[in-house]
Amino acid sequence: MRGPRMALQRERPELVLASGSAARAMLLRSAGLRFRVAPVVLDEGAIRDAARRAGEDAGRAAMALAAAKALKGSDAAPEALVIGADQILACEGRWFEKPAGKKEAAEQLRMLRGRTHVLATAVACASAGEVVWHSVGEARLTFRRFSDDVLESVLEADAAAIGSSVGGYRLEGPGVLLCERIEGDHFTILGLPLLPLLGFLRERSVLID
Repeated sequence: MRGPRMALQRERPELVLASGSAARAMLLRSAGLRFRVAPVVLDEGAIRDAARRAGEDAGRAAMALAAAKALKGSDAAPEALVIGADQILACEGRWFEKPAGKKEAAEQLRMLRGRTHVLATAVACASAGEVVWHSVGEARLTFRRFSDDVLESVLEADAAAIGSSVGGYRLEGPGVLLCERIEGDHFTILGLPLLPLLGFLRERSVLID
């Protein structure tokens, strides 16, 4: 057993996360993965706008963004297995992005108040300049009709992380106080469909089955 296990270790590709998301890195580390963080820079707005003009839904748009990130990361590290991920929040035909600050976050959260929205989360893996795997997950969250005082307290408590997530809230933080009902996978909500990704990594011998 010792010889084959050591050979398998040598054959494993380097794993790269092409994202600066602290939540995604935390999920991968919690799963015991070793990886390098190498965020890429894209014109995400242009990719998102092209998807909307093409009539794509939020899931396909998130997939286009995740694939673009994985491919750009693969350009810089062609021997590695590069993970790209993205998330779009959709509510009643509108797509929401990461807010620029507290004022914009408050406006977005007031729009979501009392409504159900969808978090479409995509992950793609690229190797040698080619997307070799991808997956999309969706979760539905219903916000309660919270007061402006509750909204203000949530924004104050999470001020340092307001711009880190679409919609301006973090379910793993005080943003959970805004929720009434959650339907879907917890990891998908946090920004990474982790279980499908782990299954793929086992197939590629990045994880030992």
